[in-house]
Amino acid sequence: MLDIKWIRENPKTLVQALVKRSWSAEEAEAAVDDLILKDEARRAHLGELQVKQERRNAASREIGNAMRAGDSALAEQLKAEVAEIKSFIQNGEARERELDKALNDALAVIPNVPLDDVPVGADEHANVEKRSWGRELIAARQPRMGNKPKEHFELGEALGLMDFERAAKLSGSRFTVLKGQLARLERALGQFMLDLHTTEHGYQEVQPPLLVNDAAMFGTGQLPKFAEDLFATSRTSSGVEKVVRALLSATARVQTNSEIAQPDSRAAVEKVVEALLSQQPQQVIEPERQRLWLIPTAEVSLTNLVREEITPLEKLPLRYTALTPCFRSEAGSAGRDTRGMLRQHQFYKVELVSITDAEASIAEHERMTECAEEVLKRLELPFRTMTLSTGDMGFGARKTYDIEVWLPGQNAYREISSCSVCGDFQSRRMDARYRTGEKQTRFVHTLNGSGVAVGRALIAVMENYQNEDGSVTIPEVLRPYMGGLEKIERAK
Repeated sequence: MLDIKWIRENPKTLVQALVKRSWSAEEAEAAVDDLILKDEARRAHLGELQVKQERRNAASREIGNAMRAGDSALAEQLKAEVAEIKSFIQNGEARERELDKALNDALAVIPNVPLDDVPVGADEHANVEKRSWGRELIAARQPRMGNKPKEHFELGEALGLMDFERAAKLSGSRFTVLKGQLARLERALGQFMLDLHTTEHGYQEVQPPLLVNDAAMFGTGQLPKFAEDLFATSRTSSGVEKVVRALLSATARVQTNSEIAQPDSRAAVEKVVEALLSQQPQQVIEPERQRLWLIPTAEVSLTNLVREEITPLEKLPLRYTALTPCFRSEAGSAGRDTRGMLRQHQFYKVELVSITDAEASIAEHERMTECAEEVLKRLELPFRTMTLSTGDMGFGARKTYDIEVWLPGQNAYREISSCSVCGDFQSRRMDARYRTGEKQTRFVHTLNGSGVAVGRALIAVMENYQNEDGSVTIPEVLRPYMGGLEKIERAK
């Protein structure tokens, strides 16, 4: 969330930033004007409340003076005035909450301001390559793969260790069942990444909750804008009778309704209701109970560890890492990557999160990206690092590097990590600060990145280390995690 004071002082800068993010000039100007109007209304109301509060305090003192002077008539007059002001303040406080909410709701959907060195463009076509690694490995491995390298799902299904059909029976599309040595290889990749980041890169391992509340999702920017990309859960209790009896009661109350009042229609409704009542109690959602969200990334849990806290400056930076399942509805990806496990509803990822002071965040962004790149270097997987354009960048980011790994089966680079610096955008939503002096605080800066996506690393290992006979060689760095196994082959 952006600072309204900064917006008030720099409206044209925000308009320009939104235009860079592919908003039209008209949309940007209207949004900024709306924010300023809402802020002005709130500030005017607060000013009026303050005047009234000052007058109440003064009148209260005057009541005491009048009573000491024996002027009961004036005292009663002042008491009436104080009572009137008190009523105004009570109503005014409710109005203040309304104005606060209106302003915060408007601020909540405004994206972060890109850094000046971010390339301007509408989409991924404007991204700029920062560096690449391992291009020579692409040509060197080609003879071992044969004329046409296979995609991961072709290799996995031929090995008998990747099963999409059974996963679909269990959960539907965009799920995978891994078995045997492929399941172990995915586990090995996650363990290797955690060991690297905790022993060499200075990150502290965390096992965070996978279910989080609305406030946590809002803090990192998933809510309210991206609710459709998330999976929500709700606590349940048995008691279908309660729901059905409420339906019966409601039906009785609307007998005068022209449709329900018809004898045939009402009889049909009652027949359905009684049939439900005769069934065994089942799980029904209690809407009044709090929903929880399945995390789309451990960024949510890890970043919110400092929520509503003040961290001493000397403890920064905080660096956290976690290996967790992640859950995404992929609402905006219909028809994309439908084959294989490149784009799944459930996948494993090693997340990196840093909490820094304002001065250190840019350097930390470079460091975090290099930590993610090191994973691919150790696995000897060719990659390139791209600076995302303003139109391709995430909602909460000021600058993002995408690391794209080479996939021979697709003959293309595909994203395997995204590392972003968010400035104080998330910390304002979380009220996360650090202490700069005895009584001074500032909002922390937050960063997040994949270190890396485990499922996509599995895909990359399978495709880059495939052999013409369909087997997959295990990268040397993973062999200790695989019990010394050097190659995955189809069981005979």
